[in-house]
Amino acid sequence: MKRDRNVKIVATLGPASSTYDEIRGLFEAGADVFRLNMSHGSHPEIAERHAIIRKIEADLDTPVCILADLQGPKLRVGVFANDEGEELEVGASFRLDLDDAPGDATRVQLPHREIFDALEPGARLLVNDGKIKLRVKDCGADFADCSVLVGGTISNRKGVNVPDVVLPLAALSDKDRADLAFVCDLGVDWLALSFVQRPADVEEARKLTAGRAAILSKIEKPAAVAAFNEILAVSDGIMVARGDLGVELPVQNVPPIQKRLVRRCREVGKPVIVATQMLESMIDSPMPTRAEVSDVATAIYEGADAIMLSAESAAGSFPIEAVQTMDNVATEVEADPTYREIIEASRKAGRTTVADGIVAAAREIAETTDVAAICCFSQSGTTALLVARERPRVPIIALTSQRETARRLSLSWGCNCVVTGTVDRFKHAVIAAVRAARAERVATPDDMVVVTAGVPFNTAGTTNILRVAPCDESKIVPADPEL
Repeated sequence: MKRDRNVKIVATLGPASSTYDEIRGLFEAGADVFRLNMSHGSHPEIAERHAIIRKIEADLDTPVCILADLQGPKLRVGVFANDEGEELEVGASFRLDLDDAPGDATRVQLPHREIFDALEPGARLLVNDGKIKLRVKDCGADFADCSVLVGGTISNRKGVNVPDVVLPLAALSDKDRADLAFVCDLGVDWLALSFVQRPADVEEARKLTAGRAAILSKIEKPAAVAAFNEILAVSDGIMVARGDLGVELPVQNVPPIQKRLVRRCREVGKPVIVATQMLESMIDSPMPTRAEVSDVATAIYEGADAIMLSAESAAGSFPIEAVQTMDNVATEVEADPTYREIIEASRKAGRTTVADGIVAAAREIAETTDVAAICCFSQSGTTALLVARERPRVPIIALTSQRETARRLSLSWGCNCVVTGTVDRFKHAVIAAVRAARAERVATPDDMVVVTAGVPFNTAGTTNILRVAPCDESKIVPADPEL
């Protein structure tokens, strides 16, 4: 289904978007990818939403991408004798320990020995999304004596962030492992990995998925920012998860980090999602704030592959309106001449392979001649990602005989994904390409398209042919009889 924009929209499903009509309404409003949040919802509920998405895909005869987002380890304090919690004053002393006795104004349990193993004097502990800040004065194997930097009410099972140290915790909890096996068996396309601190976290998840889903690493911790290039190298995609980043880092650090991460992902041709609080006010309001619209627009101007809705579409009162707002903002931004200037000025891609040269030439031909679209055949999806990396001015038609590849590519910038039959000759590939371009309404019989493919066919990594072809099938004659 051809959209009037290139950036993709990810919509999280939840209580406000769980029926066939609600989910189809989100898709028709502009959602390209559906996120299943494993932090909320039972396995039967997740399975039901997955089945509805696949039914919509079949009914509309278009690939639809599904992203399952793992919860990750949750670090929380214990409980208090006073269910309403205790008030911590600035400058007061407060102890965290392994004792499971109910807490009071002087101490509470922190049932995570791994944190105490990693803490050092001077480290910060952030409680309840950073509303309370503690600094470690002294610590040992089972305690941390802290001073209160920012006070407030601390109550039962509030979350804890530890921004200053790399924790000896795996990114996958026991719950995550069970969820991973479940969603891979269901057949999701992308797996978002929370609590990533190091490349090994991604490599562990990749072994468990065994090729059944692409791995998208969520960058939400300072350690992940520091090791970003190494994490990116072993990931299939990235999510800039600004919520936890804004807790563990000063909020003013997040915008430049977002820009650097998006630009680096563009350089290597891996999809990147910008997420968290993009249209937060639309949980309760049918209209966003001007600041939220500017935030969405900024991510689009940066060239992000996708922008994401969380509670806005999962639990808000106006899920359809939130998707429509994102769609409207994206369409308007991409029509702005400044958008194209920024995208092209920030294009930076190392080209070392034949495939790199082919897709760069395809983009240059499209920009200097009257070509309606770039049509690329891609079994694994690699060539389509390279074309998307170029951010061409014309539509991208990604053709593949693998439905799984088409679904995964639906997350990537500008990719209009079409599932074709198996192609074994270049002439047949050209015919399939021009038919797809016409069916997607990006070309007429009077237009020309650029077609890229690889010979031998159906072999990953063999992109080695480029041809400018007429969309009138009667005029398609192979330049080489062997093709």
